[in-house]
Amino acid sequence: MSATVVSVHVSPTHTFSKSSTPAIELVEGVGVRGDAHAGATVKHRSRVAANPSQPNLRQVHLIHAELLEDLGGAGHQVAPGELGENITTAGIELLELPVGTRLHIADAVVIVTGLRNPCQQINDFQPGLLKKVLHKDDSGQVHKLAGVMGVVARSGTVRPGEAIAVELPPAPHFALTGV
Repeated sequence: MSATVVSVHVSPTHTFSKSSTPAIELVEGVGVRGDAHAGATVKHRSRVAANPSQPNLRQVHLIHAELLEDLGGAGHQVAPGELGENITTAGIELLELPVGTRLHIADAVVIVTGLRNPCQQINDFQPGLLKKVLHKDDSGQVHKLAGVMGVVARSGTVRPGEAIAVELPPAPHFALTGV
């Protein structure tokens, strides 16, 4: 299966879920035009409270549709956009990408910066859901499954159905960590 955009989402306010839309405009160095998390510096409320001048490594949030299918199999019905992502993808192992991977989507380029840190808001959305997207394996390793974050390196419009081309960074590759 080739990598594609399933749906795109935006919210002008700090709501947990984002509304589906026919297209989003990615703005270089800023994020999704009209989204509450767009900006060169952090916009996530807890990060603004800690240090409002830190760079925004969370301009674009991507989640793989396969996660939503897995959650459905575990009894949680979650539609695209409901976990707050801007872009829902299919056919790409987002969580396995190394830091610095460039995702080419139409004319836009998103550079993957890290993993989304799942928070209590996920349980507020659906009780028990946090344990499905943030859990420890038998060896004690923590797994964050709620998608990846990125920054916009080249502006462009993204629509459902667009192909996603993956460009890995030069070696050595570094695993994603929370941002």
